[in-house]
Amino acid sequence: MPDAAQDRSPENPPTATSAPAAGSGGRLLASPWLLALAFVVVHARLVHEAISWQNTIFGDVTLYEWWARQGLSGGEWPVLDYTWVYPAGALVPVGLPGVLSVDVLGYEIVWTAMIVLLDAVATVVLVRMTPRGVLGAWWWLLFLLALGPIFLGRIDGVVAPMILVALVLARRHPRIAVAVATAGAWVKISPGAVVVAIAATRRSLRDLLRTVVVPGAVVSAVVVGLALAGGAGVRALSVFGQQGSRTLQAESVAATWFSVARWWDPSVRIEYNDEIYTFEVLGDAARTVADTLDWLLILAVVAVAALTWWVARRHPARTYEIVLLSAAAQLVALIVFNKVGSPQFIAWIGPVVAVALASLPEGRALRAWWPPALGMVLVAYATYLVYPVGYGPFLAGDAWIVVIEALRNAALVVLMVGAVWQLVRLGTAEPGGRHVTTTDDDARSA
Repeated sequence: MPDAAQDRSPENPPTATSAPAAGSGGRLLASPWLLALAFVVVHARLVHEAISWQNTIFGDVTLYEWWARQGLSGGEWPVLDYTWVYPAGALVPVGLPGVLSVDVLGYEIVWTAMIVLLDAVATVVLVRMTPRGVLGAWWWLLFLLALGPIFLGRIDGVVAPMILVALVLARRHPRIAVAVATAGAWVKISPGAVVVAIAATRRSLRDLLRTVVVPGAVVSAVVVGLALAGGAGVRALSVFGQQGSRTLQAESVAATWFSVARWWDPSVRIEYNDEIYTFEVLGDAARTVADTLDWLLILAVVAVAALTWWVARRHPARTYEIVLLSAAAQLVALIVFNKVGSPQFIAWIGPVVAVALASLPEGRALRAWWPPALGMVLVAYATYLVYPVGYGPFLAGDAWIVVIEALRNAALVVLMVGAVWQLVRLGTAEPGGRHVTTTDDDARSA
């Protein structure tokens, strides 16, 4: 039987249940019953707000219901019969509530229950499979409370828990993590950042093939195969060309200048695009910026992946920390360099912070995540103030909410730069020290 010192070594950190609590307050916060109660209270609050805002939050869900109902009653499904803005795997979460309901209200109820259930599963995984899972779970609930009900009313509420689970599993079970993240990427592309982060930290071609390529290819083959069997043809991959015609969404990071410029330049206009149901900045300048972002986004992901590859080879003992930093940098980059700036995108980056707080060892690595943890809560709350609270005034150009939106977007840039800087700082540091990062699969393939 291993002794206590071995049990608490970096390779075998204490579990959430075995980690000691500091004082009576710590013991109270560590109570699973209190955490479960907080989960219920927070999600009840979010559901109540979602109902209060009605179509502002559930507008997209009614569109999901229409897609599902057309497929179930008329036999015409997105992807299978016409091009779609989502990957083929999104048919599962969009279609399932339609099977379990008969009208729009029923669909909304089932949809909301599905999002809450997925988040419950992800929270349990976080608590049970990380050393300080309770800490991470408390922060995650605070983040969701700050972000508000938009989490419940968009398909991003499906993929955010999948990102969280994939990042937890990446520590000990990277192949399963890749499978989960790949499945998430076939619902909405953002979880693919986790796959890229894991891939960039592999130590050899054999490790890359076994850990990333094979599980990713198997999941992709199942999704594409089912789509092709349903008659999708080339539409199974059509999502990758669907965003090309869009210009800048009003609240995107790159649209900040245009939004502020409305104060003195009446030629800057934001108008509703009734084909894709969103408000966009009009004009040649906005179109040029949007077209530039198309390739800047790809370049940013490649650059972060290359940086991750370099850092991982200098510090193989800190692989997991590097995966988390890389995923954070890429997920924020997917927002900063995106011509689409939907408020629900912020839900993508919360899981990285929650998992880092729950998983990284005590010391500098963990302390480095507290500033972005605070920053992310503020970003989430600012997003809530913009949408749904102040979206009307924002579109009208009211100064108070335009300033909040600009500060929120600036904070996102700072968070992205901070994650990249932490990677660079780690890469330039002298290798050495013991850190919990290597996965069981890493050890076997070394």
